[in-house]
Amino acid sequence: MTDCVLIMQPEQPNGYQHQRALQDSGDSISELQEWRPVAYRKCTDTLWLLLFCLFWAGLMFISGYAVVAGAAERLVLGYDSFGNICGRKNTPVEGANLSGLDMTNKKYVFFLNSCSLEIQSLRISSLSLCVSSCPQEQLNSLEDLQSFARNNGSFLCIYNLNVSNYTLNPKAAQLCPTLPVPPSKSFPLFNRCVPQNPECYSKYASVLISMVNEMDVFHRILSGILAGRDTVIGLSVLALAFSLILVLAFRFIQTLLIHTLIALVVFGLLFISGVLWWLHYDYRNDPSTELETEKENVKFLLGYAIFSTIVTVVLLSLIFVLRKRLQFAVQLFRIVDKIIGRIPFLLFQPLWTFLILTVFWVFWVAVLLSLGTAGTAESTSGGQVEYRALSGICYMAWYHFVGLIWTSEFILACQQMVIAGAVVTCYFNRNKNNPSPHPVLSSISVLFCYHLGTAVKGSFLITILRIPRIVLLYLSNILNQKKNAKCLFSCCFCCVCCQESCLRYFNQHAYTTTAINGTNFCTSAKDAVCILARNSAKLASISCLGDFLLFLGKTFVSQSNKLTEGQNHRSTTPFQDNEDGTELQPMT
Repeated sequence: MTDCVLIMQPEQPNGYQHQRALQDSGDSISELQEWRPVAYRKCTDTLWLLLFCLFWAGLMFISGYAVVAGAAERLVLGYDSFGNICGRKNTPVEGANLSGLDMTNKKYVFFLNSCSLEIQSLRISSLSLCVSSCPQEQLNSLEDLQSFARNNGSFLCIYNLNVSNYTLNPKAAQLCPTLPVPPSKSFPLFNRCVPQNPECYSKYASVLISMVNEMDVFHRILSGILAGRDTVIGLSVLALAFSLILVLAFRFIQTLLIHTLIALVVFGLLFISGVLWWLHYDYRNDPSTELETEKENVKFLLGYAIFSTIVTVVLLSLIFVLRKRLQFAVQLFRIVDKIIGRIPFLLFQPLWTFLILTVFWVFWVAVLLSLGTAGTAESTSGGQVEYRALSGICYMAWYHFVGLIWTSEFILACQQMVIAGAVVTCYFNRNKNNPSPHPVLSSISVLFCYHLGTAVKGSFLITILRIPRIVLLYLSNILNQKKNAKCLFSCCFCCVCCQESCLRYFNQHAYTTTAINGTNFCTSAKDAVCILARNSAKLASISCLGDFLLFLGKTFVSQSNKLTEGQNHRSTTPFQDNEDGTELQPMT
């Protein structure tokens, strides 16, 4: 929102007149042009909107194909190694004798070797069966398997092995699960027998999740979130409360708060630098410092002290040079405060955007899962069933991936356009007795009627840079052990990230210009660049101060959460003990 206010020029006294001839002729900036919301708009970047609609027609075709050709129920319900989907009747597969069985009462997937799962050619090496219930207790022998089958009606050996032959068949060791069978449990919406033994569970979860993508990291993150979901929810609510307190503080005590934050930064930097120099002096003059590691620590302290001093001097110099611009930053926050006071619903705009993104991401994942299960069942030499991916699935997956990036960026661009339009409407309306009744709804209507093509074009430019960035990150992870190649890819990744950040910055100003002048993306970007170039010194100083103050506010919120989290950790035990009394490390 501050960028929207920064690019606006002071109000001119001639009302809502605009030089439309300058827009049509392509002359972007002129001394005669007035930056005001135009009364009559026209559609901008229509061809790009048409292109986006055609692209989404392709996405709808892929979604329909995934629903028709895919078998998402295989992922939801689970299936065994013989092509039978658990919990339903199945049709036989040619060449697989154990396929086509009625599994209506067998709803859970059970792996015969759940403690030693491995991935071979994108398949889990262990045989899997559909069972009616998971073993709740550890089974140590074939007799235990036989007793469990007779008492619970759940057969854990291959289907064609009779329960009476569990202890008689000489091949029972190959046809039955690996002993001992750990206790397992099924979870809602996850019809798999998950072992409860910590070691087996860790291997089981890692292998299953790695079937999707880079999954060990995702597993650790997900397990950590699930393990501490109460803490996560509490800290999120606390962060929201601190953010609201900070917003209210910026609204009522801007000058005092800004000077307080800057004073805290100055004293904090001086204190840190002083402590580091004192520690370096104390360790250097300590006669007991004889070991090489202690001498290395003295050198590191010297480096940290020098670095901290340089950062302190640079920041103090900037604060001293920009001290006269501090009042402009205060005025900027006052303007933002007035706009938020007039349009309080702007504070909830990111929430609506997040909800829309969440719905789209759920839809995208559902289509991706259905697309991944689109394949034909083929029997192997051992009587098992494998699903072969259909031709063209890889290209559809890449198209679907581009749709994820482009659509997500388009939704974010629409949010920026809505905020810019609402701020423009409020900023240029000086008649407090006749304010705009619904500036957010008015901005949304203007966006959908005239400027969707502009948002499409801006988001497409971001997408062009995002795709190489993701590819470089993927290649860097693959070449993790080759230091030279990883260094090269890391440098390229940083360059692409810098270009993307710059493009996002100019895109935001281009959206603001479109909201004011009603011009297309290229003309708006050119006008915005000219305005930024004309007022570069003033905008740079105010932007730096404003971003720095916002950074201090975010740091205050995050550090408050860390302090609260630390108190929670000190009051609770983050470890669990195994049955033998040994300490078990947390999975997070």
